[in-house]
Amino acid sequence: CKTSERKSRSSKAEARSRGVAKEKTLECGQIVWGLAFSTWPAAEAGETDHTCAMGLPCLILATGLNDGQIKVWEVQTGHLLFSLLGHQDVVRDLSFAPNGSLILVSASRDKTLRVWDLSRDGRSMRGWRQVQVLSGHVQWVYCCSISPDCSMLCSAAGEKSALLWSMRSYTLIRKLEGHQSSVVSCDFSPDSALLVTASYDACVIMWDPYTGEQLRTLRHVPLHSALDYSSEVHTSSLRSVCFSPEGLYLATVADDRLLRIWALELRSPVAFAPMTNGLCCMYFPHGGFIATGTRDGHVQFWTTPRVLSSLKHLCRKALRTFLTTYQVLALPIPRKLKEFLTYRTF
Repeated sequence: CKTSERKSRSSKAEARSRGVAKEKTLECGQIVWGLAFSTWPAAEAGETDHTCAMGLPCLILATGLNDGQIKVWEVQTGHLLFSLLGHQDVVRDLSFAPNGSLILVSASRDKTLRVWDLSRDGRSMRGWRQVQVLSGHVQWVYCCSISPDCSMLCSAAGEKSALLWSMRSYTLIRKLEGHQSSVVSCDFSPDSALLVTASYDACVIMWDPYTGEQLRTLRHVPLHSALDYSSEVHTSSLRSVCFSPEGLYLATVADDRLLRIWALELRSPVAFAPMTNGLCCMYFPHGGFIATGTRDGHVQFWTTPRVLSSLKHLCRKALRTFLTTYQVLALPIPRKLKEFLTYRTF
């Protein structure tokens, strides 16, 4: 494995004078199915096992490969830091814990999820420690998502249910049942109070992950009844769903050739964009833009509706970041306020 650098058309002198960076290609040697970024801590005195500059953290990228390996790279230099071995089939998705602990979860076609500790404490003489193997799915695991508070993990496989796991004990909390076809995508809200799952049944279900209750269902219907979408069952099959950074919008990609933006307060789409062969979508971390990936190898960027969060929503978001649904329900406050804080009403 090596890093190849493609020189720009301008001369080296021009590139240096303009500060133009060379394009880097990480040669993984296999089809890359999953990607996840995290920050690697600065090197300590005496450490020589990676290339981060002394006293400076660096950006790392984990790549999930077709042969079951996970290769972890330093982005700036393209240096391969190490490989993680254990999966027996394609690594389909990767997710780092948002708290910077360097806990990595991998989802694979071998029907398991594996939890890795890439911190200094997770290293042994044999390499980086595999903390846990999570078994419970009977189909290929497509997607994994860690809640922003790092307490829960949701995984979706080619099944009608999604599985919710504890990130503290690495045990199954509950099975989320309600879809009529395979669940293929999942995502937590920024305050961890909501979980959404998308399915081939053309529906997005919004759950309370603490209670397992279905809060609402967003159904994908043709934009215009006059359009001919034929009678195929999977015309509106969903491929991906994600929350916006402030938690008031959802984006979905479906096989009906549309990217939809949903306002949770309205329970309906507020914007559409025509796109073909869509497979995945992801919000820019600071909002305002969405990136979508397609089967034909393109990434497209879209501007999205932006909203100034109400003071009510900001207060709810702040409270729900550290209060579970059960803790909210136990508060000595009016019932309507409890319903608002638990997203039963907007």
